[in-house]
Amino acid sequence: MNLKLIKLTREYEAALAEMIDEWKEDQQINHTNHSPWAIFKNDYHDFDYYLENLEVKSETDGKVPDSVFFLLDEDNNRLLGAVNIRHYLNEYLLREGGHIGDGIRPSERRKGYATEMIRLALIECRKLGIDRVLMICDKDNIGSAKSIINNGGVLENEFIDSDGVIEQRYWINISD
Repeated sequence: MNLKLIKLTREYEAALAEMIDEWKEDQQINHTNHSPWAIFKNDYHDFDYYLENLEVKSETDGKVPDSVFFLLDEDNNRLLGAVNIRHYLNEYLLREGGHIGDGIRPSERRKGYATEMIRLALIECRKLGIDRVLMICDKDNIGSAKSIINNGGVLENEFIDSDGVIEQRYWINISD
């Protein structure tokens, strides 16, 4: 299977709608979270607005600049997931968010796609000059932890976040 990270364009408007709708339906049934939040913060039905506001372009209101990529299955022209890369960490992201937020659509989980998506995202992090990447996941999200560890993640510690959830903090060294 040929996988790559892409920036969203109008060409993928229908594929985005299909993926987001699947994710939202699963969230209602299984109460799964929406990660990365960046792809859910705006309504994709106004696609021009969605595209214009998908990424944070400059530091404002506690948010840092970021880049959003989608994992594309080139063979089937299907979006499998998304990754949000924060260009640097502020105090909040150092404590609770990390550099990378990622997620795979429900129907494609447990197939190794998250591990590959993170690997590709680390290449993008390197391009941004990030040497050490912080990734954080819920302690009970074993699949996410495995994907992080498979990419060299080393557990630093666990903490209880502002919502009372036990989180794990992993660092991945990507310096040459």
